[in-house]
Amino acid sequence: MSFVYFATLGIVALIRRLPAGSRAAITGIAGSMCAAILLVERDGGDLVRTAMPIAVILIGYYLSGRFAIEPSVRFEARLLSWDERLFGNPATRFAGWPRALLAVLEVLYMGCFLLVPAGLAGLRLTAAPQALIDRYWTFVIGAEFGSFMSIAFAYARPPWVLEQRAALPDRAVHRAATRFVERLTIRANTFPSGHAAGSLAVALGVIGALPAVGLVMFVLAIAICVAAVVGRYHYAADVVAGLSLALAIFALFG
Repeated sequence: MSFVYFATLGIVALIRRLPAGSRAAITGIAGSMCAAILLVERDGGDLVRTAMPIAVILIGYYLSGRFAIEPSVRFEARLLSWDERLFGNPATRFAGWPRALLAVLEVLYMGCFLLVPAGLAGLRLTAAPQALIDRYWTFVIGAEFGSFMSIAFAYARPPWVLEQRAALPDRAVHRAATRFVERLTIRANTFPSGHAAGSLAVALGVIGALPAVGLVMFVLAIAICVAAVVGRYHYAADVVAGLSLALAIFALFG
């Protein structure tokens, strides 16, 4: 699955009209990752196969951002119009929510990336068989890369770039979350939402072996999805598509 993702990015980079530097970076990194994945698949031990996907996901995420050159204005308009139909003015729609609730939601959103290693750690601590860990990574990698892939074909800017900033009462936390996405993300919208797809995939990947932990992860995944829309980090359609993607992968490989 990872091999297909990087190979696809490399091929698309050769076809699309991109700056020479971006094309060279994408094809070079994609080719190197394909070679590394094949090497690990042939000679890597269980420990490498267990830990390597964390780095692979991060590289795949930032590599997809190299395609964020020229946004699709029509695609952005559709995403915005759907939110406006649902919420009116999305930037002010949630201003009346309790400050403490909004602060918790945004902290969870910022910490979403911790769910992936947390789910893996839970499986490792319970001495789950390698087959179960491989299944976990199939869910998570499929959900994440299925979300990142879209940027190679249609790049949209996230709502916080296009709209007025969300008017939320948790000002300090919202400011921190906004700085987080501005400085540490690729500043491109993923459709489906990687936050939604990835967090639900984690919950689905552990719930069979760890029902209680999986239930907690599921609650956290829903909270992260709500935070993504309320803080205007994602469009509502991104979240719905992300949840649908994770469920589809679970249905196919579960």
